[in-house]
Amino acid sequence: MLCPPAVIGFFAVAYQVLKIVNLKCVFLAALVSSRLASAQVLPPEQIYQKLLPSVLTLQVANSQGERFVGAAFFAVSNGLAVTSWHVISDATNVSARLANDHYVSVLGLVDKDEKHDLALIRLDAASYPRVELNTNDPSIGSRTYVIGAPKGFEFSITDGLLSQIQQVDGYDQFQVSCPISGGNSGGPLINDRGEVVGITSWTKRDAQNLSFATPARFLAGLNPALPAIPWTQSASKPLAKAKSSEHEPVATLQAAPPEKNVLDLKQFLQTSVGKHITVVIFDDNEEKEFEIVVPSDFIQTP
Repeated sequence: MLCPPAVIGFFAVAYQVLKIVNLKCVFLAALVSSRLASAQVLPPEQIYQKLLPSVLTLQVANSQGERFVGAAFFAVSNGLAVTSWHVISDATNVSARLANDHYVSVLGLVDKDEKHDLALIRLDAASYPRVELNTNDPSIGSRTYVIGAPKGFEFSITDGLLSQIQQVDGYDQFQVSCPISGGNSGGPLINDRGEVVGITSWTKRDAQNLSFATPARFLAGLNPALPAIPWTQSASKPLAKAKSSEHEPVATLQAAPPEKNVLDLKQFLQTSVGKHITVVIFDDNEEKEFEIVVPSDFIQTP
């Protein structure tokens, strides 16, 4: 018995509808699976291996002839890296080192956001992996990680918690308990899924693991399409408000005999009468800082 054309047409349409519905279900299932996969919590060692190829150590020379290290990471677009503005604000030359010991030329400054302490820099590189950014605010108490070069010890990872989101200098900043030192500035603040949620910026002096990072959502204010400005043209004065996790010298000075160090200190004080200086003393691994005006007594010789 032959089916009427109308019946055949009905079943043909029904088949196509079921086929489309089935494809949509497969797509939704894949999408949900992808989202679940991207939301998977990773152990610290996997987070480190995931981020390491994207992290840079910046070696910075400034207009005063000083040399420092900071951190950066590939993001936003090919050949671009994100760092803290205060790391390169007065730079006259910048070079970058990757964890595989390759060096990459840093061509110049693309854009800056002084208020949020952010900068985009152009590198002579296009094939390095970019980090995955997450512009949503993490939950208070969630695990966070920092990769950078604290005190010049490159590509080090530390962990902590997102302690709070604080209003500092008129905008939201992530307060984290990750240990941060000079050389970490500009590096990534990472959540437990290996996504970059912030940019390490500064740490509070005379406090225990009280550090701050700029939320990644503020990167939207930077324009990656701008041409790179060479360092000799972009160099400006250092930020008026210095960060306490500022640049760390690239090379540590050779240790001199104690007697010579004392003489050098005395000579420095004798030539600095009336000047405001900061004295940092390490006592049993505890750092103590004093702001003083050098008295005239140091002019006298014993």
